Amino acid sequence: MVNWTQMHDCYMDVDRVPVLLDRLEREDSPEAWEELGYRLVLEHDLVFPAGFAALPSLVRLASRSTRARGLAGAILRRAAGHHGCDDLLADCTHAITEFRKLLDQHLESRPVDYLAVFRDLLAAKGEYHWSAVLGDFTDDFYHLACSHCAVDVTIAIGDHGRHSAIRDWNLGDVDRRGLRPASSAELSGSGRWMHETALRDGHEALAHGIVHLFGKAECPNCASVFNIADEYASANRPVLR
Repeated sequence: MVNWTQMHDCYMDVDRVPVLLDRLEREDSPEAWEELGYRLVLEHDLVFPAGFAALPSLVRLASRSTRARGLAGAILRRAAGHHGCDDLLADCTHAITEFRKLLDQHLESRPVDYLAVFRDLLAAKGEYHWSAVLGDFTDDFYHLACSHCAVDVTIAIGDHGRHSAIRDWNLGDVDRRGLRPASSAELSGSGRWMHETALRDGHEALAHGIVHLFGKAECPNCASVFNIADEYASANRPVLR
């Protein structure tokens, strides 16, 4: 049982969230969902003890409520931050496992918000970095420093090209070098799971972008070759608790 007297929300209240959750168990109230969202998650990376305390209830509701599923995902996407609630998050292990199953089943139905659900599932799997930055590869850019010469390199993966380049303020991407996508056999870990899931669900464009993201690029300045995902994740991975 949750001791709500110790679970403050973003307004430092401890009594309003359980009331809202109880109401939402009985009826689907847009007004209650809106208030609950404001109380559990603020902008950027802020989440509060009441958010983790509410997670099991949100997961129970998620099978029949889009709002519950989205709010649970928003909370988990912020679980990498310095929230001081490690014990509360640990208590949610079972709920998070169930949430992963629910999200995976929902992806198989090919929902219109497929990418948002995909990113929520990444967060539920603990892949906070890719959950935060993964796009749909229509016009995606990843910026990193070459590990050999430290020059700033832009990686473009989208409808306008799949290349590494030096970005010039006036000229745009110059000295472009084509990316070297990974083969399916070369993928492992998160990249392999992401690629296989996208293919399973018929999202070929997403899968095609993933093999480029987890492939290799050539630095336009020094011609060294590096793994894009490894270098980008190393430079941009969020600081975990």
